[in-house]
Amino acid sequence: MPLYFNTVLRQMAVDPEAVILVRHQDHRADKGRSPFELWRYDRVAFDEYQSHQGTDNRAKFCRAHKWASFVATPAGETLFAGMFDAKYLGLLDHDRPKPNCAGVDLAGSCDVYSLIPDLVFEDFNGKLIIDWGEGARAWVQRADRQNKQVTELRLKYQEDAFPGFLNFLQPLSKIISLPQTWAEVLRSAKGIYLLTCPRTHEQYVGSATGMDGLLGRWLEYYQTGHGGDVALKSREPSDYQVSILEVAGTSATLNDILIMEDRWKRKLQSREMGLNRN
Repeated sequence: MPLYFNTVLRQMAVDPEAVILVRHQDHRADKGRSPFELWRYDRVAFDEYQSHQGTDNRAKFCRAHKWASFVATPAGETLFAGMFDAKYLGLLDHDRPKPNCAGVDLAGSCDVYSLIPDLVFEDFNGKLIIDWGEGARAWVQRADRQNKQVTELRLKYQEDAFPGFLNFLQPLSKIISLPQTWAEVLRSAKGIYLLTCPRTHEQYVGSATGMDGLLGRWLEYYQTGHGGDVALKSREPSDYQVSILEVAGTSATLNDILIMEDRWKRKLQSREMGLNRN
């Protein structure tokens, strides 16, 4: 027998008519942090992010005094992020940096809400997943008109499993906020990686040979924009797509890894048609 979110609300003595469902998935965060990343790693920034909303949605947000907040996970699931008692405070009265990406919200450009967590629902945070349905663009909905099916109720929050070295593909901007289990795997591995520029589609083949493995090398690019490579220093910084071409065995020497790197440069012709210079 299926379980529905409104059933959960009623069991907690909350009338669905008093609740709006809010699904946070900000595509503008491609160059910053997604709502999921804010919720997972910086709750203060997440609370600030969701407490500031566009004035065009004021009628939707003000119709109910409770917000059931959800975040879209990297796997596309709709994960419960908390229940909040909401109150409209008025227009933003000062400029403030955006919590999820570059830029500033100007005074008067958005509405501000007070959001106080309802601790009665705290045990569901990060554990309850619903089927949002096909209307992903309708990210604010009335609970009494949209009885969402609960597809999973976990005992504890679980990170997505590491996809494997050959399936790994992430923008460079996301490296800093990878799940901890992924970071540990990548820190322990050395080998050959590929950077692809999304603007020019040019490729750069590199090797990770240091103590912190692939992760350490990519963090250099994240921090500097070029990782010290001469060819990339002369170019405008880019949010490169990062992937792994080959992982070195534990017994591989520095020379072994450099031979692997040269082989991939020849295979992909990244010297002739890419960003490698040697």
